[in-house]
Amino acid sequence: MKRYTNSKQTFRILCLFLVFCAFGGILTACGKRAIRSEPELFWPQPPEQARIKFLKTISSSDDVEEKGFWDRFKAFLFDESSVARLVKPYAVFAAPNGRIYVADSGWRKVLVFDEAGKQFSMIGVDGPGALAGPLGVAVDNEGRVYVTDTVLRKALVYDAQGKHLFDMGDMNLLERPVGIALNNELKRVYIVDTRKHKAFVFDFSGKFLFEFGERGSGDGAFNFPANLFIDGAGHIYVTDMNFRVQIFDADGKFISKFGSVGTGFGQFSLPKGVGVDSEGHIYVVDARFNNVQIFEPSGRLLLFFGEFGGRKGQFWLPAGLSIDNQDRIYVADQYNHRINVFQYLQASESEAPGSAVTPLVPDEAPAKFQFFGGKTPVTPSEPPAQETETLPAGASNPEAGSSSLEEGESSTQ
Repeated sequence: MKRYTNSKQTFRILCLFLVFCAFGGILTACGKRAIRSEPELFWPQPPEQARIKFLKTISSSDDVEEKGFWDRFKAFLFDESSVARLVKPYAVFAAPNGRIYVADSGWRKVLVFDEAGKQFSMIGVDGPGALAGPLGVAVDNEGRVYVTDTVLRKALVYDAQGKHLFDMGDMNLLERPVGIALNNELKRVYIVDTRKHKAFVFDFSGKFLFEFGERGSGDGAFNFPANLFIDGAGHIYVTDMNFRVQIFDADGKFISKFGSVGTGFGQFSLPKGVGVDSEGHIYVVDARFNNVQIFEPSGRLLLFFGEFGGRKGQFWLPAGLSIDNQDRIYVADQYNHRINVFQYLQASESEAPGSAVTPLVPDEAPAKFQFFGGKTPVTPSEPPAQETETLPAGASNPEAGSSSLEEGESSTQ
C-alpha cells in the first residue's frame, strides 16, 4: 500500500512539474515571438503605394478551434492530439458566412474552417455523401456546399451542416469535373470538365441545362480547363492550358480573352485559380511561377506577388483562389500544406481616382518570371505533362491507400 501511495504521489508531482514546464515554455515562446516579430509583407514594396498585404496562413484545425490550456496539456500528456492538418489543398472558397472551405486531395474531403464560430469540421467523411477525389468547392448564398469529385465523376451537394442532399451529373455526362462556380442570381452551377474540354451548366436543383466549349485554341474553345470564377455581373472567367483567361457571359457566349504562353510579364506557364475583386481586377494563380498576377479587365498586367518558397507570402505549386466580400485573397498552397491569406488595399481618399493599382514598370522587376523545376511551358496543342507527386516529409495521405487521384493532367495538379 505504501509503495502504491508513493507511486501515486510521484505521478502527481511529475504532472505538476510538466504543467509548470509547459507554462514556462509558453511564456518563453510568447516572449520570443514578441522579440522576433517579423516585418509585415506588402506588394509592391516602398516607396510605391502598397496594394497587397500578407495577412496569415491557415494550415490546421488549431488555427480556428478554441482550446484551453488544460485541453492542450491533456492532449500533450496523453498523446491524444486531434489536430487536423492540410495535406494537399487544391481548391478554396471563402463563403459569405465567413467559413473557409478547402477541397483537399490528400484528405479526400472538404475541410471547413469557421473562424467566427471557432470550429473545425469535415464534409464528405462517410455515408452516401462520402468523397473520393474532391478538387472543386463552392457555396451558395443559402449555405449549400457544392463539391466536384474527379473520382466519382460528379458533383455532390450538401446543406450548411454538411449533410448530403443530392448529386449533380454522373459518369455518363462528366469525365473529370474540376472547377466549379455559382451564379446565385440565375441559380446556376457551372462546372468545367478537364478531359471533355467543356463547361457544363446545371440549375440549383441539379437539372442539367446546357454545355459550351470544345477542344481547340480558338475563341470559346478549351484545352484542359481547370478553374473558373463568376463575378457579380455573371461573367465567367476560365483558365486553361491554352495559357489564357477567357471571359464569357452567363449563357456561355464568348466575350474576350487575354494571356499567352511564356515567362514574360502577363504570360502564363500553368494558370490555375482565377478571381475578381470588388474593383474589377482579375487575379490569376500560376502554379509554375509560384505567384499571383493581377490584370485589368482588358488584360493589362498591373502587379504580381509571391515567389517559390516556404516562408510567409511564398508558394509551392499554388492552385485555387478565392476572394471574399472584403477583398481578402485566399490561395491554396498545395505543397506547403496551407492556405495563404492576403488583403487587397484599396486606394485611400487622398489618392487620385483610378490609382487603385499602379502598373508595373519593367525596370522595377525581373525581365522574366522564375519558376520552380526548370520546366518550359508546353505548346497549346500538346497535353500537359504529368506533375511529380513527390510530397515533403509528413505530407502522406492521412487515410490508408494511395494518395494519387490519377491526376494525369498537370492542369489539375
